[in-house]
Amino acid sequence: MSTETLTPSTDDFAAMLEASLAGRDLAEGQVIKGSVTAIENGDVVVDVGLKTEGRIPLREFTGPGSDAPKVGDDVEVYLERIENALGDAILSRDKARREESWDRLEKSFDKKDPVNGAIVGRVKGGFTVDLGGASAFLPGSQVDIRPVRDVGPLMNQEQPFAILKMDRPRGNIVVSRRAVLEESRAEQRAELVGQLAEGEARDGVVKNITDYGAFVDLGGIDGLLHVTDMSWSRVGHPSEVVEVGQTVKVQIIKINKETQRISLGMKQLMSDPWEGVAAKYPVGATFEGRVTNIAEYGAFVELEEGVEGLVHVSEMSWTKKNVHPGKILSTSQEVQVMVLDVDADKRRISLGVKQTQRNPWEVFAETFPSGTAIQGEIKNITEFGLFVGLEGDIDGMVHLSDISWDQSGEQAIEGFKKGDMVDAKVLDVDVEKERVSLGIKQLAGDPMDSSGVGRGDTVTCTVTEVTTGGIEVAFGDDSPVKAFIRKSDLSRDRGEQRPERFAVGDKVDARITNIDKGTRRISLSIKALEISEEREAVEQYGSSDAGASLGDILGAALREKDDKAE
Repeated sequence: MSTETLTPSTDDFAAMLEASLAGRDLAEGQVIKGSVTAIENGDVVVDVGLKTEGRIPLREFTGPGSDAPKVGDDVEVYLERIENALGDAILSRDKARREESWDRLEKSFDKKDPVNGAIVGRVKGGFTVDLGGASAFLPGSQVDIRPVRDVGPLMNQEQPFAILKMDRPRGNIVVSRRAVLEESRAEQRAELVGQLAEGEARDGVVKNITDYGAFVDLGGIDGLLHVTDMSWSRVGHPSEVVEVGQTVKVQIIKINKETQRISLGMKQLMSDPWEGVAAKYPVGATFEGRVTNIAEYGAFVELEEGVEGLVHVSEMSWTKKNVHPGKILSTSQEVQVMVLDVDADKRRISLGVKQTQRNPWEVFAETFPSGTAIQGEIKNITEFGLFVGLEGDIDGMVHLSDISWDQSGEQAIEGFKKGDMVDAKVLDVDVEKERVSLGIKQLAGDPMDSSGVGRGDTVTCTVTEVTTGGIEVAFGDDSPVKAFIRKSDLSRDRGEQRPERFAVGDKVDARITNIDKGTRRISLSIKALEISEEREAVEQYGSSDAGASLGDILGAALREKDDKAE
């Protein structure tokens, strides 16, 4: 053995140190280049310049579109560890390819370019996509523009995807196939929209029907045929006019260049029934129509196909007020209507049903003029009177003041109840205000008129009530008239002006001093009668020069009065 070998020089030591530190500048977690030195036992042996070579399973090199390497080929590998416990370098081709893919994908993500990949598996909420070495998540909602029931035909097929999100530290990538399809579709749609013109007619196929219209395929682009543009007539639901798969001719009404939305119409290809509608349906004319729809505020009546008018609830009936239109008219009912107003520009016709019938208040006024006696059923009782049902389905009112001559209105109304049949007299009919005034007390006649007495007459009364202020009396046979004699009118003699000297049932004579029909009051006075009798006695039995005393005169007068009474 040479002493040079046993005792190395400084240069030899430096060379050995450099050899032992070879590869120390390589950092773990990087993609580095290496050379294939051998292929044995299903492994590829790669030299990356470390003390030892690394071994990589051959399957990591033989993926889709890749061939197995040969000895001497240069390859890129991922350095996981410089050496393990056995002193071997730990290398990976898969991770190297993944790192390459991430670099490539990040560039595409920054540029918003689509990337190619293949759907390789199903996971919760979506699918796994291989992007050429990097695995990505495809949410189920991002597979297609419309929900896809069977994804089988799309599996393992290379196709473009849009990257929605990338998180390299966590190794997360989210992609969308739908975004690519929508972009492609938008380009095609823009091209097709450019070929269309507003006003032109085209054939299309009904693809879908909704409550508000139908979507029609014009050859790669859809347009909306709104329900109001399907027919000039009222359409309850689009399915009444079109069906899925049907070929229809439509007119392009409007194209929105910004949203690329297309509005279509069918009725625009037909003649407009509203042309000349004012001359066809003059105001005041009567026509027959069919009720097509009933709303809260009225009913729509079709005069001809495509021409409808509105009968407002207030124009339906003369007598039925504040009721739902459905209680007066029904859908599909044939009805006579009168044209009240026509606005051709706004495509509106106002119609009336009640105008085709005579005003029941006019008929009533002709049939039952003022003074006519009628009979009716009490429909309602209010604080101000009775409402009585009359012929022609109208109501008349008996005011409190027209119920009784003798009782107050509040007292008299208590004698009636809803449903009672009552006799009354027509007092007044106001056609314009739709009012009929009735009276019950007028049937019997005014007791004040039938009493046959006048101012200055003397009447014999019966005391009915004694109060501190006077006495209440009644006179007359058939319809006794009540009156009140004030305390000051009870006697000419002040000392006799005492109400307590009278009792209920007493008969007294009094003179009528005033009759007020407005207030229905008759004023009586015993005092006035005494003064009148005294004056008459003086005129008849005495004179200024006869020398007879007042007592003699009155005595003679009273005796004569008694003789006549006998």
